[in-house]
Parts: sequence; structure tokens; C-alpha cells
Amino acid sequence: MSLTNVRGRIAALGGVIVLLLAAGLWVAFGDSAARSSATGHDGAASHPTQVAAAPLELVSATPASGATGVNGAGDITIEFSAPVAATSPLPTITPSVQGSWTGAGTDTLQFAPATAFGQSTQVTVQIPGGVRGVRSDHGGLLASSTQVSFQTGTYQAARLDELLAQLGYLPLTWTPTPGATVPAATDSAGQIAAAYNPPPGTWTWQPGYPSELQNFWDNGAPNSEIVTGAIMAFESNANLTMDGIAGPQVWSALLSALAAGQNNPNGYTYAIAAESDPETLTIWHDGQQVQQSLANTGIEAAPTTLGTAPVYLRYRNQIMKGTNPDGTPYADPVQFVAYFRGGEAVHYFPRGSYGFPQSLGCVELDLADAQNAWQYLTYGSLVTVEPGALTPPGSPTA
Repeated sequence: MSLTNVRGRIAALGGVIVLLLAAGLWVAFGDSAARSSATGHDGAASHPTQVAAAPLELVSATPASGATGVNGAGDITIEFSAPVAATSPLPTITPSVQGSWTGAGTDTLQFAPATAFGQSTQVTVQIPGGVRGVRSDHGGLLASSTQVSFQTGTYQAARLDELLAQLGYLPLTWTPTPGATVPAATDSAGQIAAAYNPPPGTWTWQPGYPSELQNFWDNGAPNSEIVTGAIMAFESNANLTMDGIAGPQVWSALLSALAAGQNNPNGYTYAIAAESDPETLTIWHDGQQVQQSLANTGIEAAPTTLGTAPVYLRYRNQIMKGTNPDGTPYADPVQFVAYFRGGEAVHYFPRGSYGFPQSLGCVELDLADAQNAWQYLTYGSLVTVEPGALTPPGSPTA
């Protein structure tokens, strides 16, 4: 390009040539300086004027620093005061999870985790500053390194209920709200996101069960009897310790079972031992009444505890040992034993007749009825002991 053309372009730029140098500095040459440089002459105007580029600033971070209960599967967004140079170093995250950053060349960097952060995890995002840190596409530097820390929340009890229902461990049906985003069973990342933020839906009781069962349901309550029993039933099938608590192992196994289509192989069972006249044990399984038989509950000196509890221990045969009310010991052979509270169990015990208080706290049945009951009273099945009569046959059920 000829000197005449260069001078023409300088004039068109108002007599200033601007060059971007490293370290975020602008160098401006006046027209006379350009002429001197072009002709080889020195002069006062030939000295460049250094103008610092606007420093880069952190505008916002989402989640905000100090936030708690954060969705561990959600994105992390860092917003700056200007577009970030594509060659800038990226923030680092502790603990490290798989994922990817996007947004280089814009004023917003976003990290999308491919694997969610664990529950109750402290997450720290370190944003580098200084001469080796993040810089704008005009060379402006982030003055110093900074960090954003937040804590993830826990998986929601409402989602636990949804998963247990989908796998057949609850006597209810969950239907997602129209338009709700529900991840596929095999979408592990989506399932974890749903565990943090459950999709909305409605619940419907499966028909055929007695209305008494509804008393133990409180959607989203982690300690309700019906949910505790369902967790125990799942833990039994998954070969986990049966404590009725949805810890990390239970959640992991639930999601694996969902992905594999491993539904509850035992179905759902509920039983009521009624201290009526005569005393009875009634069992419902998968919405059908499958048994109603005469039973014996505890005598006045050793009554059966009223209330509801899940089956937690089972024996085909057992020598049941204890102490009689008069202080003498006993060791009786029993069969088809399903313990549901402490030393109280549904089991076979030989009696001349059944239907009134005779036991030392257990629910006794004859041999045929005990054998039939045992196949339904699997781990986690709820057993209610109540005074009075059952809901009359033919009355509305849940």
C-alpha cells in the first residue's frame, strides 16, 4: 500500500491508528507519528500513547455463592461484563464431574454436567484471574481469581414415592401432569435430575383395598408407614439391609431397577388382624381379598399391640422361646412365621379353636390358614392390629 493511501486511511480514522497489544493495552499513534514513522523522522508525536482496556468483571453466578439445596443436576452459569476471549482458561469445578463448558466468545459461560453432583455436596467453582486468567475478547483482564461455592440438596421424597409406585411397591398409581417432563427409565442423568426436582403428577388409589390403608399415606412424607414398608420390600428384593430408610444405596438400586424394568415380584399385600368377635385376620393382595380366617390375639396379661407395622422377619419353622405370664419359660415349635413388631408375629400355633384371645401377643392361625398367609406376608407387608370389626363386605374401598 502506498504512503498516500496509508495517509488517506489515517485521515478517514480521524488521524489515529489503533493497535491492540498483549496484556490488555491499546497503543494509539497520531497522524504525525505515523508520518514520522513512515519517513524515519523522530518527533514528539511519535511516542505511542498506552490506553488500558476495560477490566473484565464478574457480574453474576448461578447458583449463587452460598446457595443451599441446589439441584445437583442443574447447569452452572457464570456471567461477565464483556464477551470472554475464546482462548481464555475455563473455570475449574471441585468435585470434578463429567460435563462441558459452552459460551466462549460471549459474556456468559455455562457448564452442563453430564453426571450430577451427589447429594449434600459442597461444590466450588474456581474462576482464574490475573495475567493468566480469564480475559475479555478486547484483552481486559479479570483482576484476581475468585470462587463461587454452593451446596447441593437431597433427593426429594416425592420422587421416591413416584419410583416406588412405578415399580409396584405402592398400592397407588402415579400419573404425570400433562406436559410434565418425565425422563425415560434408562435416562440416568434425567432420572437424577428428577430426583432433585420431581415432575408433578396425580395419585390414584388402586381399587380393591380397604379404606383403612389410606390412613398410612402422606405423599412426600418419608416416614409414613406405607412408604417405610415399601422401602423395606424393595430392600429385601435388592438384597440390601432392611431399615426402611432411602439412603444412597437404595436410591442407586431404585434407579437401576427402573432402568432394568425390575418391578416388585411379590405384589402388594396388606393385612388386618381385627380383635372383634370372633377375631379374624384378613389379607388383601394386589387389590383382591385373598384370605379371611379366624385368628387369636393376645390375652389380657400379654396383649397384642394395636397399630400398624411392616413385616421385618420371616421363618418357615422356628422354636419360639419366651416367658409365660406366670414366669415359667416356654419353647414352642411354630410354623409360617412373619414378625411385624418386636416379638409379635403372624404364625401357626396348634389350638383347639380360633377366634378369641389366647396368645402371648402374636396373631395365631391354624396350619392351613398360616401357610396361606405366609406366602402373602412378604417383607415390608403392612399388618394392622385393630379393635372392633372390619369394614363391612361390599362397602366402598379406596
